[in-house]
Amino acid sequence: MPRVLLVDDDARLRELLTRYLSEQGFAVTAVPDGRAMDKALARAAYDLLILDIMLPGESGLNICQRLRREGRYIPLLMLTARGDEADRIMGLDLGADDYLAKPFNPRELVARINAVLRRQRPPDDKKLRFGRYQLDIHERTLTADGTAVNLTTAEFDLLRVFATHPRQPLSRDILMQLARGRDHMPFDRSIDVRISRLRRLLEDDPAKPRIIQTVWGFGYVFNPGDAQ
Repeated sequence: MPRVLLVDDDARLRELLTRYLSEQGFAVTAVPDGRAMDKALARAAYDLLILDIMLPGESGLNICQRLRREGRYIPLLMLTARGDEADRIMGLDLGADDYLAKPFNPRELVARINAVLRRQRPPDDKKLRFGRYQLDIHERTLTADGTAVNLTTAEFDLLRVFATHPRQPLSRDILMQLARGRDHMPFDRSIDVRISRLRRLLEDDPAKPRIIQTVWGFGYVFNPGDAQ
């Protein structure tokens, strides 16, 4: 079930879209502004962000620019007022993946959401490559220059989460949630032990990691370089 975060200050629209998108098979969280969005992103990972341009406080364009500047590459669909062509162009230039002008048909919104998600999803037969490593999610294997790298199940699940969320800062709790579902304790520090192990396997210098970097006060970010 794709997880969608909707940011719009129109309470009635939030309610209508939450109900409709839920009926279409999406797990929806709806918030009114950028501050509430930041709290939601810190608590959970999302597959798509629907962001209205006209928001109280920080505008949708500023939020889009901030997220991309911070290296947070969550797929993003912007909602704009009809006729605001300059805003739509600016939103795409700042890193939005698509836009939809209000008022809109909810069926078109669902079609655009699915189109954005399809573009983000790698083909089933495509392996993830970064540096000299190749991660095969379906075969659950990691190789380095063709040689198998031994990983525990927990280590593989953690690396899979990193590899499928490149350059996106993730908190410890989100990493554990994505790697193990809800079968973990809040503030579980075993994540740090596994990351230390992955750094010893992947990094040229584990003391100065370049692939799995620490985001101080938050969590970690995976920087795969020129990944495929």
